[in-house]
Amino acid sequence: MVIDYVGVKEINGSLLVMDGIKGVSFEEIVDIRLDNGTVRQGRVVQIDGERIVVQVFEGTKSIGLTGTRARLTGRPMEMPLSPEIIGRVLNGAGKPIDGLGDIFPVKRANINGTPINPVSRVYPKNYINTGISTIDTLMTLIRGQKLPIFSGSGMKHNELAVQIVRQAKISGANNKNFGVVFAAMGVKNDVAEYFRRSFEESGVLQRVVMLLNLSNDPIIERTLTPRCALTIAEYLAFELDMHILVIMTDMTSYAEALREFSSSKGEIPGRKGYPGYLYSDLASLYERAGMIKGHSGSVTQIPILTMPNDDITHPVPDLTGYITEGQIVLDRSLQGQGLYPPVSVLPSLSRLMKDGIGEGYTRADHSPLANQLFASYAKVIDARSLASVIGEEELSPIDKKYLQFGKLFEEQFVNQGDENRSIEQSLDLGWKLLSTLPRTELDRVDDELLDKYYVSQEV
Repeated sequence: MVIDYVGVKEINGSLLVMDGIKGVSFEEIVDIRLDNGTVRQGRVVQIDGERIVVQVFEGTKSIGLTGTRARLTGRPMEMPLSPEIIGRVLNGAGKPIDGLGDIFPVKRANINGTPINPVSRVYPKNYINTGISTIDTLMTLIRGQKLPIFSGSGMKHNELAVQIVRQAKISGANNKNFGVVFAAMGVKNDVAEYFRRSFEESGVLQRVVMLLNLSNDPIIERTLTPRCALTIAEYLAFELDMHILVIMTDMTSYAEALREFSSSKGEIPGRKGYPGYLYSDLASLYERAGMIKGHSGSVTQIPILTMPNDDITHPVPDLTGYITEGQIVLDRSLQGQGLYPPVSVLPSLSRLMKDGIGEGYTRADHSPLANQLFASYAKVIDARSLASVIGEEELSPIDKKYLQFGKLFEEQFVNQGDENRSIEQSLDLGWKLLSTLPRTELDRVDDELLDKYYVSQEV
């Protein structure tokens, strides 16, 4: 029996408060019919006895307290899924906006997903080649990993995201079983058009599913976007056995939408006004990455977030760092020097790279080379700090060598522009730069590797 509930008790922002509602479930979808006949959708976000709070996706403008009819659908929000979804452009709620018509679903799936049993998880090992030397060599992205990019307002994280989508390749995967789900949240129209145009011009749109939530779209839609994106990724990975790379930008916009929504519900705020459940909410997104026994597909995540005031201790990057397996940090001073991508090497890391590099994966010298590059670049920072105190002329000859190495490392290794480098090119370039230092300084690699790769600069 279908029941229509007439009338609304209270309207607060995007929320409707209704009384006398029986048999309702949390997260259930509600159809809301206005006086003029238009229908909007909402979901139940709070239940208190027979009083419920409904979050309206399209906003509450023009909704009146009397005459408004609500009908419970008996199901949560579901995403229509089909193999033809690849290559499509959707809005933040998963509805097509590319003019190619509706998606005819093979199935529908709850956007909240189902938790992956830890026992059934497969440990990530194979690496993903992004074509970017700093990432591939020093903070390698592993298939099934979640590796965020910590950026700042106005920095080139959008360009980096496009470059990764354009260049990413998975070892053992081809174009048929590799795809990208790209979710943009709270972006301006020109940025959304930049993403779409870049993917079209580079010819990768045919293997990308784009979800675009614009800055003038309802914030409620923004809270749905990453869940819709991950539901698509899980379908493609675990039912079509594809390897899916999920890029979500900007997670700070998502967290701010969550804060605004929490505030409108009257919840007690936590640090910097964010809800106390921000950690568990982010974890419910990030933990949807991985591989499952019995399925050859995988979901790999690169969430991108902008740190307000470049503060890495801000709640969003802070909690993200706890949940994910490392981070890629972008540096404003490197960007100010004209270097792209401006990856800050020392605070960046990938906790899973140790098991996905080396012989059989990348190259046998990868791990010791990465350790040596980290160690040598750390000494560069020390030498620069010393030079700022006593002057560069007073430095020892070896410190001057490190300054020279640091300059070359940033100009040639970090600063690669739009070049797409293979892992072999990146490793060889690393050895070339290390060869500018005296052999006795390279204490993280053994003599056998030095005999093979070190090229003496002495005449």
